[in-house]
Amino acid sequence: MTAIACLRLLIDDDAFPAARAQAAADVYLKERWKAPRRYGAVAPLAFVLADNRTGQLDPTEMQALAAELESALFPGRKSGQVCLMTFEGDESAVLKFASLTQAELAGLVAGKGYGGAAGRVQVITADAIRAVPSTHEEARLAAAAASAPAPAPAPLVTKAPEPAPSPALVPAEKRAAAPAPAPVAKVKAPPPPPPPPPPSQTGWWGLYDLPTEAFVGSIIGLRADLTQPPPEADSALLTRDLTGLNDAQTAFKTAPFGEFHVPFGFWNLTTPHAQDAYKGRLSRYPLDLQPRLGATVYGTPREASLGLVSQIRAFLKGSFAFLDLNVVDPTFPVHNLPPELIDSVTLTLTGEDERERLAQ
Repeated sequence: MTAIACLRLLIDDDAFPAARAQAAADVYLKERWKAPRRYGAVAPLAFVLADNRTGQLDPTEMQALAAELESALFPGRKSGQVCLMTFEGDESAVLKFASLTQAELAGLVAGKGYGGAAGRVQVITADAIRAVPSTHEEARLAAAAASAPAPAPAPLVTKAPEPAPSPALVPAEKRAAAPAPAPVAKVKAPPPPPPPPPPSQTGWWGLYDLPTEAFVGSIIGLRADLTQPPPEADSALLTRDLTGLNDAQTAFKTAPFGEFHVPFGFWNLTTPHAQDAYKGRLSRYPLDLQPRLGATVYGTPREASLGLVSQIRAFLKGSFAFLDLNVVDPTFPVHNLPPELIDSVTLTLTGEDERERLAQ
């Protein structure tokens, strides 16, 4: 399991330049958040952290970071405090948290929650670590629980037992028959809770830029690929591509920054039937999002002709600003492709284990 969290910085000194705090945090993360862990700046004073060795971040490590940042930014000063907020949840919720305004963050610090998906939120300073409600509903329940008065203990009443009358003193003709016990009504069992929704077929993988050492976007993929090889039939691959296009569209509203990359099969992009299916999905994509969208074309053969690649480029350019060819052959002739035709070539390593993949 991989821990994914968003780290936000709050400075209580309004006159302190945010750019300086951003640069200081970046330096500290670069020094402390070493590989295989990853981090990237996604917004002003906001960083996405990823650690594939654990399911949750260590809050004490974040507290040490807060203390070091505070001493570095405000040396010898009694005023000025660094407050870190961590949000752990799914990727879309993490990106939503990264886009919150300072006022919305202040509401979270005050325990009021925010209008997004639930997650694990902690407010961390050099002196304390405090968990706070993540959503408005959680905040409402927490406030109700805190304001509810404690129930008063019931008074203890001791009653002396009354002596039972002797049967010999009660005439037989006056003895009344004991009333029959009242029938016990059958309580209907509550209906079983509805089954949880099926897990999503897709997931998001981060796009990490080596020169800048930062995440620049995300690519959608099928979760089934983590446990089994993908199908080979073009019809099955087309179904997967359409699922990815549908699920990607739902994420556009939650992340107002970064690049989105979606996969397409090479041969499906060259057949009229598959092109019609793709067009039906792409017609729903907002045009103003085109500068942030990229298409990664998998299954690209080593001998891909310039004519086919040009046809693919012409088909996709109305919806996607970037075109990436995904290849599995390390000797793919990249130098034969004109730079104006594609934007990048990605080599996918194959093999049963990491040693075999790196041997390529």
